[in-house]
Amino acid sequence: MTSLWTSLEKDVFNPQNKRLLEMVRVWKTGKKKKMSVLCVVVDAWRPMKPFLVKVKVDRGEQYKTANRWPLAELKLVDGKTLNQANLRAIISSENQVTQLMDSIDEALAEVARVEDTLQVYDELLGSVKQQMDHIYQENSLLHRIVSNKTRLMDEILFLATHLDLSKEHCEALSRGDLSSPSRVKACIAAAEALSGCMNIRIPPGYRKLQSVAEQLIMFETLKQNFENNFISHITNIFELQGNTQVPALVQHVDKLVAPSHGLHHEELVHYTPLMAWLRSANPILFCDLPKVYAQNLGRLYDREIKAFFEQAKTLLLGRRKASLQEVLDKPLMTGSRQLSRLNLLESRDGQEDIPNRGNVVKMLEQVLKELQPLCTAEQRFIEKFFLLSQDAADLEVLEASATKGGESMASSEDPSCTKPRSQLEEHTTRLLSEIFSSLEPELRGFLDACNKVHPFSCLQVLVTLNDSIFKMWGSSSALPSSFLSTVLGNMLLLAKSSFNKCIGALCKEIEEAKVTSKMKGGILPFVSRFEEFVNFSEEVFRSAQRRGELDKAHVRLASSVFSSINSLSSANLKANTDMIMMENFHHIHCFLCQKKIHCLEGKKREAKQRYSQHLEKYVVKYLGQPLEKLNHFFEGVKARVAQGVKEEEVSFHLAYSKQELRKVIEKYPGKEVKRALETLYRKIHKYLSPEENLLPVVWHAMEQEFIRQYQEFEDLIQRCYAGSGITMEFTMENLLSYFNSITPSSM
Repeated sequence: MTSLWTSLEKDVFNPQNKRLLEMVRVWKTGKKKKMSVLCVVVDAWRPMKPFLVKVKVDRGEQYKTANRWPLAELKLVDGKTLNQANLRAIISSENQVTQLMDSIDEALAEVARVEDTLQVYDELLGSVKQQMDHIYQENSLLHRIVSNKTRLMDEILFLATHLDLSKEHCEALSRGDLSSPSRVKACIAAAEALSGCMNIRIPPGYRKLQSVAEQLIMFETLKQNFENNFISHITNIFELQGNTQVPALVQHVDKLVAPSHGLHHEELVHYTPLMAWLRSANPILFCDLPKVYAQNLGRLYDREIKAFFEQAKTLLLGRRKASLQEVLDKPLMTGSRQLSRLNLLESRDGQEDIPNRGNVVKMLEQVLKELQPLCTAEQRFIEKFFLLSQDAADLEVLEASATKGGESMASSEDPSCTKPRSQLEEHTTRLLSEIFSSLEPELRGFLDACNKVHPFSCLQVLVTLNDSIFKMWGSSSALPSSFLSTVLGNMLLLAKSSFNKCIGALCKEIEEAKVTSKMKGGILPFVSRFEEFVNFSEEVFRSAQRRGELDKAHVRLASSVFSSINSLSSANLKANTDMIMMENFHHIHCFLCQKKIHCLEGKKREAKQRYSQHLEKYVVKYLGQPLEKLNHFFEGVKARVAQGVKEEEVSFHLAYSKQELRKVIEKYPGKEVKRALETLYRKIHKYLSPEENLLPVVWHAMEQEFIRQYQEFEDLIQRCYAGSGITMEFTMENLLSYFNSITPSSM
């Protein structure tokens, strides 16, 4: 049998997610002693609250929760102590009541005596309070005197300490000697000390003191003298750097190296603390220094950049200066009249003077590689030297704060006085644009030279610029808003424009290409040109980051090629037009299958469709020649049936009688048919180009079509000339043997 504890846990508390801690059996007094169980339980989750639970036991030993009390609400009742006794028992005793009343009277008398004593004490303390108030007033006056003396001494010490500039600092500022690093450091320390003295907030009344006014006048004089000396010194350095001679081009004849201004930057970087001091002390004078720097250094960069790109063009084309200028003066193709660069119908074997195509990518990458550290170093320097990268107040606010003579003062709370980050970047860009004023025109000219190296070099320029910009964005050494990125972005737009012009001119030339009437067949020149462009462009764009422009160009060129091929149908050619179109569409389809270019999948399917269509037209046209009269006769029979003539009545028409049918059939005996097929095969073999190897395909199609026509002729004879006994002069077996014998013998 299971125990009571186990039963309670299993049947009562575990289903309620509670835990049994203790239990005891209890009974009520009386005759019927029904047993119940008092249990102490807690919740299984936290916080665990204990409860006292009464569980009844039925006759069938079924347990049921009767009552439930939190243990915190239970109180301890002690029925044995005489003090937890009833108040009525006390009141019932008269003696005790009498004693209680006497005690209350005694307490009231004692309270009266205490009040009398307190009143006496209060009268005594009243006179003491008056005396203490008098003493407090005298002490407060003494404290005020001491406090005033202390404050006066503090102010005197403040003025004496903060408005005092050491003799060494005064001498350094008066001399303004910046000829050596040690003297520059001394001037920096003196300037910072002077700023500390001049930036102290002095109450307006203090300025009326003669000693304070004289000291402030001395500070202002030192400040102005040193400002003039420093500006003169730094301006002379700018001018000397701007007049630096550029090394001759022959020094790096075989290697392209961009100029370096590291030494110039090192010479100026020592003065950065003084630039910060001047920016705070006199913003108006400070604002002129970046302009002076840009004007002087811009001249040096102009000479260096021109020499750099002149060398780059020389290395690009591998020519002397005279022939170099001739190449650069050649115009790019802009229309159908300028076909010297992209002649679609002539041989390209004479282009021996074109430099190596890979040289364009190599030289352009080298140019961009050399330009990036040059521009980045200069941008980092001017941002540090001229404090352009600091998120400080606008220079205009500083100028306004230094304005004198009754001019309106700008409020620092005005939102227009705060310079956003974008404006700081614009200021840097404007300064760099002035310093590198010749960079964009020279780079544009170099890209023009690259575009003229060979007809498709604009593709190489576009890809190289694209990849360089992506690489620059992902480089950790690149600045977030690099000036060079902006320039290259403009060059990328120019490269895209040149690429689109090249594609437009090529499309126009393809569409306007004329095929000579003497052309016998083969692959059209502009189809080969399209294939050459695709091969070259896919090689160039193989590792490119983006190829959206190329996909558009492929689709556009393919459409022009298809349009130009379609225009052959109206051309006056000696060769069969369907044959030429069939061969060229087949060539394009095979080429696109080989290249697997996603954007040309639609053109590939179209080329296959057009190839099949013109193959069918070519086969049908040439199959009419071996059995020409027989073919015309049955075409007339089909026309009569189509007009509503009954099949059994066709033979009653004079032109399509049985006698006429026999005459036509007699003209095509087996030997004549075989001879005609041999002539047809030789003719097809003569005109089909061997490069496409379409002869087996075309001849097999001829065979299938010929068999279909033979079966059609036999069927028409059976339906329209039933019972006449007329049959063809050759059988199906004869026809198959003709084709089998012709192919190997003619090959």
